[in-house]
Amino acid sequence: MTKRPAYTVLFSAGESSGDRHAAHMYQAMRATDSGVRGLGMGGSAMREAGIDIRYDSSGIGVIGLVEVLKHYREIRRALKIMQALVVAEKPDLLVCVDYKEFNLKLAQFAKRLGVKVLFYVSPQVWAWRPGRVLTYGKAIDMMAVIFPFETRYYQAEGVPVRYVGHPSVDKVKPLYGRDEDFSRFDLDPLRPVIGILPGSRSNEIKRMLPVMLEAAAILARRAPKPQFLLPQADSVDDEQIQSALSHAGVTVHVVKHQTYDAIQCCDAVMTTSGTASLEIALLTVPMVIVYRLAAFSYWLGKRLVRIPFIGLPNIIAGRAIVKELIQDDLTPDNLAAEVERLLADRAYRENQIADLRSVKQALGEGGGSANMATLAWEMLKAGA
Repeated sequence: MTKRPAYTVLFSAGESSGDRHAAHMYQAMRATDSGVRGLGMGGSAMREAGIDIRYDSSGIGVIGLVEVLKHYREIRRALKIMQALVVAEKPDLLVCVDYKEFNLKLAQFAKRLGVKVLFYVSPQVWAWRPGRVLTYGKAIDMMAVIFPFETRYYQAEGVPVRYVGHPSVDKVKPLYGRDEDFSRFDLDPLRPVIGILPGSRSNEIKRMLPVMLEAAAILARRAPKPQFLLPQADSVDDEQIQSALSHAGVTVHVVKHQTYDAIQCCDAVMTTSGTASLEIALLTVPMVIVYRLAAFSYWLGKRLVRIPFIGLPNIIAGRAIVKELIQDDLTPDNLAAEVERLLADRAYRENQIADLRSVKQALGEGGGSANMATLAWEMLKAGA
């Protein structure tokens, strides 16, 4: 009897968070059947999980119209490579992870060739361009959403959808206790610790890290003397971080591959908006959320986005539980002042912690990666 060949799954992840989500999903799939073959576009997390990376996406994870235009030729080249893989490999399933516009084009291409498409992490149709539900519905076989309120947008249009839970709920777990981490990172327990999370994309770090470091320098001149930790994203080059730190005028301890252990040591965090803000919320650490885009990208976004917040904790809570400093409001003085308030104003601090616990509760018990693996296996076996 001829043995059935292993299933082939093509993954497409264009950003650091998507790279991690795909890696955890693939590991969960392999726990069911180690013979499943994974290949595609992604980064270091997917590679370490055993996925055959045919295009390293670490250089194309950008946000904003101006930023995308600057990288357009390389993004276009990546799309051509992935389309060629669809043709050459004839995968049993294409899993598109976030990276919305790119993956929509890839999904449309694959769908025309009869490849099943599972889209993981919905575009924010609740924030802007709700008409995209139908556009995505025509290009996919299933939308896997990570927030429970997202299902109704797809159900209303008859698009197959399943709530799988947010993958961060499972993976945001420090490896060590807080006291042990203080010793491991050589931190003084009598001085406050401030986290600096400038993002996982090169253009984010270019815009956000200098402001964060200027704010850190302001805070360093005040008592009690704080300590600074910077958990470096795997997708970020050492050179870019070290170049910024060499001009900072303040001592910052860079931590690699231990993000959650570093965050749990912090009394307050300055973070770029994105998945990191949700991970900090899951660790219930007080924070301030920042973001800055090219002027035209920001102007355009202001006219398209229908919700008043950009930070995921605020979006989930439905109100401003975390201070957001966006565009012109993002100054070193404003940022330092908010961090100081989080450290000094006990009631303000405790209120935010309580609100972050509510956000954590709203995200449920987890199981996102395992649920995604189950869904993928259902789709694979339905086509066997």
